[in-house]
Order: sequence, then structure tokens, then C-alpha cells
Amino acid sequence: MNPRIVIFEEEQRQLEGVCKKLAKDSLARAIFLLDKNGQIIVATGEVAEIDTTSLASLVAGTAAATSSLARLLGEEEFPVHFHEGQRDNLHISIVGPEHILAVIFDQRSSLGLVRLRVKKASDQLLEIFVKLAERQSEDQGNNVFSEITDEDIDNLFSDSF
Repeated sequence: MNPRIVIFEEEQRQLEGVCKKLAKDSLARAIFLLDKNGQIIVATGEVAEIDTTSLASLVAGTAAATSSLARLLGEEEFPVHFHEGQRDNLHISIVGPEHILAVIFDQRSSLGLVRLRVKKASDQLLEIFVKLAERQSEDQGNNVFSEITDEDIDNLFSDSF
């Protein structure tokens, strides 16, 4: 995972747009896009009454545990997890190597509709993340600070002039 990824304003708006459209099209109560460390990137929908920090941490932990189970059983990964409750349901899907999409939905929607809409949204989100990674690679090559070495810093702060 790349813990140093920076999401620019333009990409943040794109990610939010995909998540809001997913919420509308799937009739979901709430959508969360997280990194695998449990950091929320986008939270949209009926999120006011949810402890979003705890939810994000637990979803990330669930994804990590499920990945370990998959490897134990000889699978690369279980990319989709579904939890059915009496009132609400939780659909969790892995988006690329570093992100998780969580959809909370109730009886207004169905698992089939959510799965269909999540597939399309996941493809769109992954495309945004790929472009973002490419943009960051290009920006790092043009970064003026990338040319500064530890020796340059030591020389800058040394006592000799």
C-alpha cells in the first residue's frame, strides 16, 4: 500500500461524484470509500447517525481478516463480502489493491441491485485511482525537492561557511 498518496481536489470531487451516484442508483443509505488502513476518503448518504471512524476501522479490519482467510484457503482474495441484518445490510468490496467500498442498504434496495451498481462504480473508482497514481508519479519526477540529498541538507546546516 502507498500510505503517502495525496488526493487532489479534482480527484476528490470525482470520487465523491461516483459515490453519490452509486448511493442514488443503488438506493443505498450510505456509501463509504476507504483506504485499507481505515481512513475515510468519501462518506456520503445517511452518515450523521453512524460512528464513521469506528465503521471505517472495522470495515478495514474485516477486509484484512477476510483477505487472510482467502490466502489460508488458497485464494488470492475474496473481493466481495456481504453481511445481512434484520434492518440493514452491508456490502463490502475491494477496489484495487488499496481501497475498500462499503455500501449500507436496507429493504428499499436489493443485493442484486447493489452488486450490479457496485461493479460499475468500482471500475470508475479504480480508473480514478490509476490516473491519480500516474499523476503523482509524474509530479514526483518534477519535484524540486527530489533533487536534494541528505548531504545537501547536512551541508546547509553545518557550521562552516
